[in-house]
Amino acid sequence: MANQVDKFGLRPYRKLDGTPLVGAQNRYTISANNTTAIFQGDLVIAETDGDITRHVANNSTAVIGVFNGCFYTDPTTQKPTFKNFYPGNINASDITAFVVDDPDAVFLMGADEAFTRADLFQNYSVTAATGSTVTGISQVELDVSTSGTNASFIVQAIDISQDPNNSDTGSANANILVRINKHFYRSGTGI
Repeated sequence: MANQVDKFGLRPYRKLDGTPLVGAQNRYTISANNTTAIFQGDLVIAETDGDITRHVANNSTAVIGVFNGCFYTDPTTQKPTFKNFYPGNINASDITAFVVDDPDAVFLMGADEAFTRADLFQNYSVTAATGSTVTGISQVELDVSTSGTNASFIVQAIDISQDPNNSDTGSANANILVRINKHFYRSGTGI
């Protein structure tokens, strides 16, 4: 049976040792007027000014984690605003991002092409898709065609989902369990 097409970026799933992730996340900041939209499920990287921004495809910069929403004071209404995505160009000095940043976190994400058991344990890039401003959810997928053993690839495939609606390895869009391969808190290089 063909897989359901449901793009959602990276969704926290569990820890690498099999224990539950229990919603652990930490606070980071996004600079005022950052033009880059960041959607729930997008990978984020550190910037030299101490803020974070969205990771783009085929970028080998170490990833801090997966964006899970933000808070800021709306500059027009002056009201506290919680969103599951950062729309970009917000002129606020208090933009707080929530990021699942555990280096041992495992995430669920869809593959953009057919993914077979032989594709497991390789390192991959992610697609360049932007998220949905309607749902606020990322549209990035595992880029099956951009893979190998190079440590600069951002994620590593570790298993195929057991979800009967999204585990067909003979067609595109199977859900894959991944870990962040090039994690900022494991690289030790800083910025």
